[in-house]
Order: sequence, then C-alpha cells, then structure tokens
Amino acid sequence: MICTIQRKTTKHQIDLSKPLDISIPLRASKDNVNAWYLDAPEISPMRTDEWVGSVKEGGDVNFNNIYFNPHSHGTHTECVGHITEEVYSINQQLTQFFFHAEVITVVPEKKDGDHVISKKQLQHVIGNKKREAIVIRTLPNFDEKKSKQYSHTNPPYIEEAGAVYLREKGIKHLLIDLPSVDKEKDDGDLLAHNAFWNTSGDIRMDATITEFIYVANSIKDGAYYLNIQIAPFENDASPSKPILYKIEK
Repeated sequence: MICTIQRKTTKHQIDLSKPLDISIPLRASKDNVNAWYLDAPEISPMRTDEWVGSVKEGGDVNFNNIYFNPHSHGTHTECVGHITEEVYSINQQLTQFFFHAEVITVVPEKKDGDHVISKKQLQHVIGNKKREAIVIRTLPNFDEKKSKQYSHTNPPYIEEAGAVYLREKGIKHLLIDLPSVDKEKDDGDLLAHNAFWNTSGDIRMDATITEFIYVANSIKDGAYYLNIQIAPFENDASPSKPILYKIEK
C-alpha cells in the first residue's frame, strides 16, 4: 500500500506493505539480549491453587505474567524522564510517530581505552542533511547483537560532543544499536543523555532516545521514514518497535 507523506514543500511516497523492522524481540531466554546486570526476562503462566494460565497445562486460556526491564531486555524508547528527578512519561512526551530519518553506519574509534562515536564521525556521515531522526548502526554488525550479554563489557558509546552536535542539528530522535548512548560505567555522569536532552538548558521534552535496535546489513544507509511504535506505558521508557520504510520517490 503506497502512502504519500507531505513534508513542507516536499512529497515522499513509502510502501506500507514493506516494513523494515529494526527492533529486537523480547524472549524468556538466557539468550535474550541483556545489559545492566539483570537476569533474563521471564514469561510464565499465572498460577493459583485452582487454576493455571496455560492451555497446554489444562487452562482455558494462555494468561502469562511478564517480568522484564525495558532498559535491559530489548529495544526500548525513552524520554528525558529517564534521567530527571521529576517524573516524565514516554507515553506523554512522544505524541508524533512518523519521522524523516537517516540511517548511518559508523565504526567506533578507539579513545583512552574505550570505543566511541565521535562528533567528527557524525559530522562526516550526516553532512548537511536535515533529518528528524538518526539511526546509528555500528560495525562490526553481526546477528550476535540480538543475543549479546553486555554487562561488564564496556560497549561503545557516543561522546558528549557528538550528542551536542546531534542536538544542534535539530535531530529529535536518536536510535542506536547499543545498550546505551553513554559509557557503561561513568559514575552516573550520563554525558550524552544530558547533552542530547539539553538538561542544563531548555529541556527537549519531545526528544527521544531508542537503544538496543538491530539494523540488518541488508538495510542500506540513507534516507527512510521511521515509525516509532511504543506500548502505552506511563514510565520513562517503553519497549518499542521502530520500523523503517524505504522512500520510493
């Protein structure tokens, strides 16, 4: 199904029948992607002394309880409430869901024993393009990203200057295939989060960060339309399902 999107003076067409899912599903498995020192998520039937929520076990319906943390166990989208004392909900802050996006690929640079995505790299791949969202795929890019156990591994992250650059470019939605835009152990500084949301100035309440995506190698760098789908959790973050659509013309 072809859909026409009007962007100011420009019209783009996308085919809604050809979605490119860049989310990682949540599974009740030790192989589920994981970070932040938590056990695997759990999905199990509700049980009482008289009833079980499993058709296989004799119940009339499947009725599962789910235990997970959106930040640790898969693709999630978060608002500034993730790092503020005041409570803000992603369900209240994210009110638009389609965005003109750019998919980019970077190889994090080695710096002071870490691997970082630098301002210089982002400037090089984004150039003078104007986008509402940026989707960052890091190399190497293997299927193992969908099951990797990231705790205590010091994954790559975005340096503060890079996050400032994205903010100043007017990018409202930042998506990345890592557990965080910040260093795993940074004494709580959260430099990239704070810089992107501009917490020391005019806070960007409508800006979001989506982490733990997976962009398949078959998806080429370039312009797309992005649909960020979230569950309506009144929480700083929600599990999410970002979908890309190729621009047909």
